[in-house]
Amino acid sequence: MRTDDQGPLPPVGEILAAIATGLWRWDSDTGIATLDAEAARLLGIPQAPGAPPDALVITTEAAVRARFHAVDWNEVYPVVQLALAEGTLAEARLRVMDERGRVVRTVRSRTKPVLHGDRHYELIGTLQEVSEIPGSAARTPVTGDWRRSREAFLLDAGRALAEARSTAEVLRVASGLSMPGFSPDGLGVFGVAGDRLTVIGHHGHSPGDEEPFSDMPLDTDYPAADVVRTGRAVYLSTPEAYKERYPTIWPLVERFGRQSWAFLPLIVAGRTIGAWMAAFTYPVSFTPDERSVLSTVARMLAQALSRAGVAESERELTEGLQRAMMPALGPEIPGMAVAARYVPTGGGLQVGGDWYDMIPLPFGRYAFVIGDVQGHDVRAAGLMGQLRIALRAYASEGHRPDAVLSRATRFLTGITDSVTYGSTGGPAASADTADPRFATCLYVEADPESGVLEIARAGHPDPVIRLGDGTVVTPSTAGGLPLGIDPDADYPTTRLVLAPGETMMICTDGLIETGGHDLDTGWTRLREILETHGQGDEQGYEFGQEYEYGHEYGDDLEQLADELVQAVHGPTSHYSTGPLADRREDDIALLLLHRNPVGPGPRGTVPVAPPRRTVLTVAQAEPERIAGARQHLRELLHDWADPDQVDAAVLMVSEMATNVLVHTDGDALIVATARGERGSRRLRVEVSDASDELPHKRHPGELASSGRGLVLMELLADTWGVDPRGGQGKSIWFELYESGPGDA
Repeated sequence: MRTDDQGPLPPVGEILAAIATGLWRWDSDTGIATLDAEAARLLGIPQAPGAPPDALVITTEAAVRARFHAVDWNEVYPVVQLALAEGTLAEARLRVMDERGRVVRTVRSRTKPVLHGDRHYELIGTLQEVSEIPGSAARTPVTGDWRRSREAFLLDAGRALAEARSTAEVLRVASGLSMPGFSPDGLGVFGVAGDRLTVIGHHGHSPGDEEPFSDMPLDTDYPAADVVRTGRAVYLSTPEAYKERYPTIWPLVERFGRQSWAFLPLIVAGRTIGAWMAAFTYPVSFTPDERSVLSTVARMLAQALSRAGVAESERELTEGLQRAMMPALGPEIPGMAVAARYVPTGGGLQVGGDWYDMIPLPFGRYAFVIGDVQGHDVRAAGLMGQLRIALRAYASEGHRPDAVLSRATRFLTGITDSVTYGSTGGPAASADTADPRFATCLYVEADPESGVLEIARAGHPDPVIRLGDGTVVTPSTAGGLPLGIDPDADYPTTRLVLAPGETMMICTDGLIETGGHDLDTGWTRLREILETHGQGDEQGYEFGQEYEYGHEYGDDLEQLADELVQAVHGPTSHYSTGPLADRREDDIALLLLHRNPVGPGPRGTVPVAPPRRTVLTVAQAEPERIAGARQHLRELLHDWADPDQVDAAVLMVSEMATNVLVHTDGDALIVATARGERGSRRLRVEVSDASDELPHKRHPGELASSGRGLVLMELLADTWGVDPRGGQGKSIWFELYESGPGDA
């Protein structure tokens, strides 16, 4: 084309005025706006009196803002920030208002942000009058409906991404986002591992489609790698633009049949952690409003992925700590079945001070330990780990239960009262001293062959025994102070016998008190589970059911452990390490020990209606345990037909045990046994002592304070007697018949 015959081009100002386009500049630091004559005319800002027609108009930001519709002006700032971040043009449509608030025209602003420091920038660009373009909401960003749809979408997307707890959930939410006016049908999320780009997740592609892109160097000629390197978004509106800019990778992308692509950086705290790809099957021009939506979603997606990554790291750390601190129950115990659960609290790293342990001992015995270090934090977990190791060491040395706990309290007191010395040589309290802790503990040494349990207790809840017929009793055991309070504390030992078919439950207070319960109401809730377990269940444990020795009941014990935890928290996993649906108030440690019924050969048969039997000791130095014996007997007779007989039995036991403590120098051994079918059972209670002196029937006066024991037994018992034991003491016993002596 020849241009010498056409003459020179007219001045730029005349050309811009001819197409109704003005120039303007705005300084963010001073707030001063400079307009040429055409820009001032478009905005309706008059020139100064006497100024030439083509003179520049210098005015303030407030004067310019007053000429634009308020909604449109609010849209300018995020568009400018997006252009600054991407290094692109800032483009927006704005409605110009007159002094009466009426829309007189619509202008399009196209500006180039120029940075002069971290925060100071200038906008230099054009204003051009345009007409409204009818079409979809996505193509008319000045309409209020599009803005409302976009705001609602971003609000919903932000809420959904904030609630996602894992990377998989974040990707699932991202794949379900339906953007207003335009929605991608292919998504990809890329992460950074060293100097490699990896695919975290994708949507809208077939399995295996991600293979060529799953692991590539960051210097690869690929949009996602480019975005990670530069931290700036890449928009490709057409296949031609993709092919021209990234010719090397284009043959791998062409087969997907997409028409437009947006690659945006995932930035958290100024660090690019990956890239997000949104691919479209139809052309998208990526207007400023569309880029604004995409960049906002990318920021929310980056934050959600970062939170999910931290949460997953915490869960991995939690599970690692739990695996390291919670022991396996080890090999099967001949004649016994064991089940255990640990459920951490819902706060923090979900580690705390509760623990359980099973320790093999010499001569075929086993120690079962359960405890609770004060607190639900990492420090409590650390102390728990040290204390558990110390207890295992003391037990493996062959110490008795009382000696194990005595050494453990000295150990815990020592590590929590330790003092370190600073650089000046003077004493300085360590972290342990600033935050002393104590621990409760229950230590049980069990002989599987005889069923004898020797129990030492340090401020921990008593064990619970489930008898063979489902009756639940709480034996009163001697105890001492929690570990770590007094290094010289004593821990007396209580001996119980776990009969065949009986189950012992020991737990921490989290299982009892969670849900607003106290010790009493919490035990009531657990008692119902223990008593009703297996009833009406064909696969449960039933009297007379034949089972393989030591195996099938082990499965039933696992089911009972789950039922006890679910009664507090709802369904949980088999090993109780997964998240629970509701809030956890305290850690839970639970251990169940069942003594298998004895039968001939490798298979045993549970006897029909096995007797209820309990054994406990009242020592001379512990007369207060008589109250525990009374309560223990009431629990044994909880379903006895005649409550008056229960009261009579409790009264006689109290009287017999008191007589032993008052008139002898030894302890009272109480053995209570209930036999027979319900409705026609027989209760026999024996109280033995080491004295050979036989009781004598007395005739106390009205004011006498003693001498009524045998009189009460004559009045209340169906039958009673005294059995000498040939120089080894004596046994006083009585019997009560549930249906009366004639039917026994």
